[in-house]
Amino acid sequence: MSYPATLDYLFSRLPMFSRIGAAAYKPDLNNTIELAKYLGNPEQKIKTIHVAGTNGKGSVSHMLAAVFQQAGYKTGLYTSPHLHDFRERIKINGEMVTEKFVEDFTDRTKLLIETINPSFFEITVMMAFTYFAEQGTDIAIIETGLGGRLDSTNIITPELSVITNIGWDHMSLLGDTLEKIAGEKAGIIKDNIPVVVGETLHETMTVFEKTAQAKTAPLHLAYRERQAMDWHWEKNRLIVEVADKHETDHQVFSLDLPGLYQVKNLLTVLASCDIMSKKGWKLTSEGIHEALGEVKKLTGLHGRWEMIHESPKVILDVAHNRDGIEQVLEQVELSTWNHLHFVIGMVRDKEVEQILALLPKDARYYFTKAQIPRALDENSLKQAARLQGLKGEAFPDVNQALQAAIASARKDDLVIVCGSVFIVGEVTR
Repeated sequence: MSYPATLDYLFSRLPMFSRIGAAAYKPDLNNTIELAKYLGNPEQKIKTIHVAGTNGKGSVSHMLAAVFQQAGYKTGLYTSPHLHDFRERIKINGEMVTEKFVEDFTDRTKLLIETINPSFFEITVMMAFTYFAEQGTDIAIIETGLGGRLDSTNIITPELSVITNIGWDHMSLLGDTLEKIAGEKAGIIKDNIPVVVGETLHETMTVFEKTAQAKTAPLHLAYRERQAMDWHWEKNRLIVEVADKHETDHQVFSLDLPGLYQVKNLLTVLASCDIMSKKGWKLTSEGIHEALGEVKKLTGLHGRWEMIHESPKVILDVAHNRDGIEQVLEQVELSTWNHLHFVIGMVRDKEVEQILALLPKDARYYFTKAQIPRALDENSLKQAARLQGLKGEAFPDVNQALQAAIASARKDDLVIVCGSVFIVGEVTR
């Protein structure tokens, strides 16, 4: 098949969570294990870092990939979902997987696909592992898709496990308490493999401690090992002063990812780099600083407090759950603007009412939807928002909504596009 035909086959033939939601979720690793065996267990031929968490796991994965890439290692990166191009999910040293490999991999696994009916995610995970193994990566950063324990990525034995944080998301699949959600994420902790946890809550700390103890896995709490003493913005960069409890001198990092929430992710990445350095990976302080200053250039990360227009300032952010929206609102409060505009679209299986209740009532809203079956209709979203005291108009696609927002906004206004990864992905640059 040609590359377009291959993509059409993958998207139409395989259950895809981004399109249909929970119906695509396979609550076991059976298909992944069978695919791995069929392909010669490529996951056993690569060294990896495994990253899970409710929010921040994408940023942390990209930041870690940038660090190893900058250090001269051939670095694989698997993340999901993609924003614009399917191949964004699978990269080596910032370069997307080739179309030819996607074609060939699909062709060689088609018979098994027709037999066991795997999900889209199960196939793409094994596509990534196979690509990294065949290309001879030195290290691959692997982001979980959903949860951890039963996530298709969880057949690897990594050098390091990383859990960024725990928050409310996918409760119908992961559990209706923070302890249950933490238990699912903690499922990536492996025997005798160190684990870094970026943030804990009272409800989740015991889960991580008990799991790590049971697995004899050294537990490192990033927020206890380092603290952000100060931060500020400078020319759309986030400048962070970090104090290491083992060092007297503070370090200053200049991040090209300006979202304030990256402060917490930075501490998680630094703790991870420290552990990997002690395991023999050659990561210098100078190299880490350089890498974290150009993550977008090195890995192609987008959609994290990303400014795409000035006067008015237009920001894209993939925040799509309660914790993510709260982080965006915190940054909004610290930003300078005259009037606030939100272009927002959501999917049906999120906590729509709870998220809408967080949003400021004095902003102007442009309700829209992504072009996927899971998307909440823009008029339904407008109705739900009205019950929360939010006012605005509905638009059938995000680019119409964004153009209306830019046309209505003044030069010193702020326009935020958020609510769904898929909304951000459909913005025309």
